Amino acid sequence: MKPDTNQESSENSTTHFGFKTVSESEKAGKVAEVFHSVASRYDVMNDLMSAGLHRVWKVFTIGRANVRCGMKVLDIAGGTGDLALAFGKKVGETGEVWHTDINSSMLSVGRDRLIDKGVVLPTAVCDAEYLPFPDNYFDCVTVAFGLRNMTHKDQALAEMFRVLKPGGKLLVLEFSRVYKPLEPAYDWYSFNILPWLGKKIASDEDSYRYLAESIRMHPDQETLAGMMRGVGFERVQYFNLTAGIAAVHEGIKLG
Repeated sequence: MKPDTNQESSENSTTHFGFKTVSESEKAGKVAEVFHSVASRYDVMNDLMSAGLHRVWKVFTIGRANVRCGMKVLDIAGGTGDLALAFGKKVGETGEVWHTDINSSMLSVGRDRLIDKGVVLPTAVCDAEYLPFPDNYFDCVTVAFGLRNMTHKDQALAEMFRVLKPGGKLLVLEFSRVYKPLEPAYDWYSFNILPWLGKKIASDEDSYRYLAESIRMHPDQETLAGMMRGVGFERVQYFNLTAGIAAVHEGIKLG
């Protein structure tokens, strides 16, 4: 029997989990532990950490998507369902919105929230690096605060490109590189206040320390824009939000 070379490669290759170096085969499990732990308090923590600004950032992202009646939308790492809920209202009965996440705990919280609001959407646990959808299917793909947790970001971006129709749009909302003069204050807040809030509110200090570390390890604005171009996206642009604390990257699949 031949060895599974893909599995061997995954076990031998390393990647980052926050500031730690781990094998690629370990990272998905460690990220899963983080989100299983914080799922029930995720929205409360987001409001506290960002002083509610994450909601403004999502509204901006939804506006850039320009989703209309009848469109097909894929929300990756959809978590508690903020974007999927908004898109579900915009596409109407003739449209289609998939609410997906690799983490079943986050997806369950989001699905229950959507149902509580009277919105029923197709929901699926799926890995963004291996999307279970056909080529050229969606008009719009979104991923909010999920890309930085993916092991092979280039592969995930390539999959997003694959499932988009020609003319379709990708929107990536993610924490990014803050403007330089603000870095000292932002670092102090990230490595002192975030873990403290995690401990007090979510009973999980380590997960919010990982959050701060993962933001620093994520590609900066220009690097991510280059990665999107590298898998085929055109008209790539990005919008810094709140001095670069977050950014929305946008790309179009032209052919």
